Amino acid sequence: MTKEQQIEEELIERLSDLKYTYRKDIRTKSALELNFRQKFEALNRVKLTDAEFDKLLTEIINPDVFKSSNHLRKRNTFIREDDTPLHYTLVNIKDWCKNDFEVINQLRMNTENSNHRYDVILLINGVPVVQIELKTLEISPNRAMQQIVNYKNDIGNGYTNSLMCFMQLFIVSNQSRTFYFSNNNNKHFAFNADEQFLPVYKLARKNNSKIDGLEEFTDKFLSKCTLGEMISRYMVLVETEQKILVMRPYQIYAVKAIVDCIEQDRGNGYIWHTTGSGKTLTSFKASTLLKDNDDIEKCLFVVDRKDLDRQTREEFNKFQEGSVEENTNTKTLVKRMLSTDYADKVIVTTIQKLGLALDTKNDKNYIEHLEPLKNKRVVFIFDECHRSQFGENHKAIVEFFPKAQLFGFTGTPIFEENSSYKTIEGETASYKTTEDVFQKELHAYTITNAIEDKNVLRFHIDYFKPEEKVTVGDDLHKLAVAKAIIDKHDKATHYKRFNAVFATASINDAIQYYETFKKLQAEKVKENEDYKPLQIACVFSPPAEGNKDIQQIQEDLPQEKADNTVEPNKKKEALNTIIADYNTQYNTNHRINDFDLYYQDVQQRIKDQKYTNADYAHKNKIDVMIVVDMLLTGFDSKYLNTLYVDKNLKYHGLIQAYSRTNRVINDTKPYGNILVFRDQEEEVNKAMIRFSGAKIEKAKEIWLVDAAPKVIAKYKDAVVKLNQFMQAKGLDCSPSEVSNLKGDEARAGFINAFKEVQRYKTQLDQYTDLQEKQTETIEALLPEDDLRSFKSVYIDTAKRLQAEQSKKGNKASEDVQQLDFEFVLFSSAVIDYDYIIGLIAKYTQDKPSKHKMTREELINLLGSSSNLMDEREGIIAYINTLEVGNALNEKEIRLGYQKFKDEISAKEIQDIADKHSLTEDSLNAFIYEIMNRMIFDGEKLTDLLEPLELGWKDRRVKELALMEDLVPLLNKIALGREIVGLNAYE
Repeated sequence: MTKEQQIEEELIERLSDLKYTYRKDIRTKSALELNFRQKFEALNRVKLTDAEFDKLLTEIINPDVFKSSNHLRKRNTFIREDDTPLHYTLVNIKDWCKNDFEVINQLRMNTENSNHRYDVILLINGVPVVQIELKTLEISPNRAMQQIVNYKNDIGNGYTNSLMCFMQLFIVSNQSRTFYFSNNNNKHFAFNADEQFLPVYKLARKNNSKIDGLEEFTDKFLSKCTLGEMISRYMVLVETEQKILVMRPYQIYAVKAIVDCIEQDRGNGYIWHTTGSGKTLTSFKASTLLKDNDDIEKCLFVVDRKDLDRQTREEFNKFQEGSVEENTNTKTLVKRMLSTDYADKVIVTTIQKLGLALDTKNDKNYIEHLEPLKNKRVVFIFDECHRSQFGENHKAIVEFFPKAQLFGFTGTPIFEENSSYKTIEGETASYKTTEDVFQKELHAYTITNAIEDKNVLRFHIDYFKPEEKVTVGDDLHKLAVAKAIIDKHDKATHYKRFNAVFATASINDAIQYYETFKKLQAEKVKENEDYKPLQIACVFSPPAEGNKDIQQIQEDLPQEKADNTVEPNKKKEALNTIIADYNTQYNTNHRINDFDLYYQDVQQRIKDQKYTNADYAHKNKIDVMIVVDMLLTGFDSKYLNTLYVDKNLKYHGLIQAYSRTNRVINDTKPYGNILVFRDQEEEVNKAMIRFSGAKIEKAKEIWLVDAAPKVIAKYKDAVVKLNQFMQAKGLDCSPSEVSNLKGDEARAGFINAFKEVQRYKTQLDQYTDLQEKQTETIEALLPEDDLRSFKSVYIDTAKRLQAEQSKKGNKASEDVQQLDFEFVLFSSAVIDYDYIIGLIAKYTQDKPSKHKMTREELINLLGSSSNLMDEREGIIAYINTLEVGNALNEKEIRLGYQKFKDEISAKEIQDIADKHSLTEDSLNAFIYEIMNRMIFDGEKLTDLLEPLELGWKDRRVKELALMEDLVPLLNKIALGREIVGLNAYE
C-alpha cells in the first residue's frame, strides 16, 4: 500500500466521522450523474423523465465555471416536456447545512484522448464542488497547482463537459502542508509568463497562526456547515473580471466579527487589516451579508471615491447603479435610504455624498427628508475610517442616528502617539484615536502578519546621503536627488520591469522636480544618443475654484489644499503645462477642467506596467510618477515597486506611503524599494515599533530585508554550494561541464543549486545602496559572463526536465517530480524582442558602438534569459546567416527574420506532410485553424487523416506519430501562448 493511498483512506475516514457519506460506488461519470439525478429530484420534489434529465444536464453543464458558479447559487428555471416551468435549485441555497454531503474517490473521466483519475471529491447534493489532490512528496504548492492546471487543460478532463464544471475549490495537501484556492476559467487559472497564480491560502486560526496539517484542516474547514458557509458566504464572484475569489481566513474572521457584533447589538467596532490585505473586499462582503438581517433597517457601505480606480467603481456600480459616481447627486442616496425595496437595503455610497446628506447647512434640507429613519437601526461600514472629513461625518451620524452602529476598516489605526503629527509642512493636524470613534478592535491582521504570510513584501530602505554638502529642500538638494533617481532607477526597478512614485513635500517642489528632470534628461540625450529618458509624469490637484469634485478630492489632500491657496494661478499654469506634455507623450487629450479624467488615466497607466513591452510598448507607460499627497494612500499596483521620498512622513502616513510598493507578484520582486532623501530613519523606526508592537530590532527583522552584507554572504554560500555540488559529481564548476552531469537526479540537483544562486542575485540586483567594494565582491564570486552562461545552461536543462515532468507525470523520478523551475527568475525586463533586434542591427554595422556585440556574445545573451525561450533557436539560426559589414537597419532585420521563420516553417510543414503521407495544403489549413483559434480540436485531426482510409487502431497510431512531430512545431509558432487541448499529446 502506498503512502498516498494511506493518506487518502485516512482522509475519507475522517470525513466519514464528520458525517459525510462515503460513496465508493461513484467512480464513473455515469454513476456521478445518476447520483446527482436522485439528489436533484428529492430536493426539488420532482420526477424527471430520462429525456428531461438529459435536457437538464445539457442546460446546466457549462464550460464557463463563472457561469456555473452563478447557477449553483441561484434559483433557476427549466421548461419541462409539457412546457410547464420547473423552478429549481441545484443545492439547498437557503440552508446549505441541510444538503447531502458525500465523499467520493478515484473518480475516472475517460475519453478517447485521456484517462483522468481524481483523488478525492466532495459532493454537495450530488454536485462536485471540492477537489482534494494528495501528495506524498514535499512538492512546492506551485508544482502541485501546475498539475491541477494541466488537468484542466487536458481534453476530456470533465471540468467543461460534465458536472465537474461546478467545481468551486481545490485543496492540495501532502499531510503536513495544506493549501486551498478557488477554481476559475483559464484566464484566471494558469501560470502566465510571470508565473503568477490566483492567491493560494493556508487556513489560520483567529490569532492568524497557521493550520498546516491535513487532519486539523479537515476538522476546521471541511465540516459540513463550515464548507457550506465557505461556498455560500465567503466566496465572491467578481462580475467585471469574471473571476471567482475565495476569502482569506482573516477576512472571514473580520466579517464574522462584524455580523456577530450587529446581531448582538454590541456597539461599534473596527477592523485593523493592513494595507494590501484586501480590506475593501472584506468590508463590502460584510455589508452584503446584512441584507437578510431583519433587525437592520439599512446598511451603508461608505467608500472614498477618490481612492477607487475605474475597475473598482464599475464593480460597485454593478452592485448598485451610480453608487460611486455623481459625487454631488445626493438626492439619489437620500431616495435609496428612504426606499423600502429589498434591493436598497444595502447601499454603497461615497463619504462625499454621505457628508452632503447629513449636512444641516445644506440648502436642500436632505436631513429633514431622512427623519423617518432617525430612530431605526442603521449600520455604517467605512472602507477606510481615517479621513479628514470623518470627524464631521461621525458627529453628524451619531447625533442623527442614536441607534446607529459604526464599523471602520483601517490598515493604520490612530493611537495616542500618532493622533497628532505633521501632515502639512510646518502645520499640525489632529485626529481622534481609532478607539475614541469605534470603541473596540474586532479583529487584527497587521503588516507583520501579512509579511509572515507572504501576502505583502518586506521593505528595503536606502537612506540617501548626497556626496556634496547640501541643505534639505534647496535647489542643490533637489538637483542631487533628481540625479540620484536617474542613476538608480534602472537598478531599483529591475531595469524598468517595475515603476516608481516620487513623493514630494509640496506642489512647488513637484513642479520644480518635474522641470529639473526635463532639463537633466534633455542634456543626457545630447551627450549620448543611446540614452533612453525616463518617462516622468506628475499629478497634483489644481485650485478648486468652486469645483465640487476638486474640493472633495482635496479634503484628504491637506498639503495640496493648503498649497493651492498661495499663488493659485502659477500652480494652474504649471499643471496645464504638465498635462500638455502628458498629452504629447501619450497621445491623449486631457484638460485641467476635467482633472478627474486625467487622474484616472494616470492611475491606469501606472497599472499598465503589468504588460510586457511586446504586448504594450514602453512608450505608453510611466517610469516615475511625481506626486504630493495623491496616490500615497489607497492606490494599488503590483508592478509599482519603488517609492522615492523627499518629504517628511510619520506614523500611519509613512506606513501607508511605503505600502504602495509591497504588493506580491513573484520572485522578481523580492521587496518594496524605498529611497529616502531626508533624515527620516528615526521616524521610520517609530512607525515600525508602533505598528508591529515589537521592539525596534525585532520590528526591523520582520519588516526589512537583510542588509546587503548579509545577502552577499548568502549569495556566496549559494555559489559555494554550487561548486561543491559540481565537484561531488567529479566536474569543474563551469557552465560547459553541466552537460556532463549523468542522470536526471544530478541534473535536478544542478537546477536546485543554481536556482538559489540566481534568487540571491536577483535580490542584490535591486539593491540601490551597494558600495563599490561590495559590487566587486559579487562580481568576483561569479563573473557576469560565467553567470550568463550558467543561466543559459540552466534554461536548456530546465526545459528538458520540464518536458520529462510533463510527459511522464507520476512515473518520472521523484527528483524530477519535485522540481519547480521558476523560469521567472531568469526573465529579463531588458532582453526583450525589440532589444535583441536592435543589437542584431548594431552587430551588422561596421561602425563601432559600445552596445555592439560579437556573434558569440549575442547568442550567449539570448540564452541567458527565459523571455525568448521559444524563439531563441530561430533567432540564433538567423544571426548565423548575417554578415558583419552588410549593414541592416531594425526594420530590415525584422522583415528578414520573419521571412527566415516563414521559410523554416514551410520547410518543416512540407517535411511533416511528406513523412505522414499528407498534402501540404491540408496540413497548412489544419495548422492555420489551430493557430487562428488557439484551440486544438481532435475532430479536425480525424478529418485531416480521413483521406488515408485507416481503421480506428491504425488511425490512432498514425495520430500519435503525427502529433509527436507536430506538437513542437505548433508550440514554436505559438511563441509561448497556450493552445487549449494540446496537452493531451504533450
